[in-house]
Amino acid sequence: MFYNSLIISLLILAGVIFCGCKNGPPVDREKKEVLSDQIDDISDSLGKSLDWKLWPIDTSIAYVTGDFDPALDTIFTLIDTSKADRPGLYLRKDTYLAFLAMDSAAREEGIFLQIRSATRNFDYQKSIWERKWKGDTTIENGENLSETTADSVERALKILRYSSMPGSSRHHWGTDIDLNNFSNKYFESGEGLIMYEWLQKNGPKYGFRQPYTAKGVDRPDGYNEEKWHWSFYPVSDVLTKYAAENLRNEMIKGFLGSETAQEIDIVQKYVLGLNPELLPK
Repeated sequence: MFYNSLIISLLILAGVIFCGCKNGPPVDREKKEVLSDQIDDISDSLGKSLDWKLWPIDTSIAYVTGDFDPALDTIFTLIDTSKADRPGLYLRKDTYLAFLAMDSAAREEGIFLQIRSATRNFDYQKSIWERKWKGDTTIENGENLSETTADSVERALKILRYSSMPGSSRHHWGTDIDLNNFSNKYFESGEGLIMYEWLQKNGPKYGFRQPYTAKGVDRPDGYNEEKWHWSFYPVSDVLTKYAAENLRNEMIKGFLGSETAQEIDIVQKYVLGLNPELLPK
């Protein structure tokens, strides 16, 4: 189970309750204590039901914006191909262990979870974004944006229905997974509906919640609903809070169309355009 004091000791010994192991400035003692308290709160919210530790949480702009290679980072692990739709996918070790526990419980009830997408660093996300920006990949309904949408803000907003700007994606963090199918319709009937209802009920027991719920009064901004997307909140909540306090629109750059980030207000409307249950308190 989670032993809160042990977690904090391990994190401090590893030198990870900090900002800036890569590019950010050192954080002061007060911030360390706030982050420690937040990890305590998240651990308590799980009811001490998980039998593993949190790995180091790198609270830096470099990490939050995906400026690293998960294959070279020791807090990441390769996902076994029996759990994914292809080789070469990575997750944080704590996230992967939580997924394995959740997957094992689901299989006991005849539900089989398959990871379709996991960690995507800045370069990976850039390739997805720019293929859509240039029209090399069409968006929903086969629309080629290079032919239909000349205005840069409008073009960016169309991509943002389901794809993140590089530097702003939760998939950078190694905490978020896409499961089984990329269509909401799949999860509305049959085995997809059974799976979705199981995840809604049981996902939080293993630390997973859906970040992009249906849009409405409580979630007016952000990506469209993604019933396939689940986030390991014991870590992603810490990184969401860090992003809310430190990430700025002008930091989202280095790709085609990045000049639209400030006009769209990408941090407030998309990075923080979440399921209200996952917003910083």
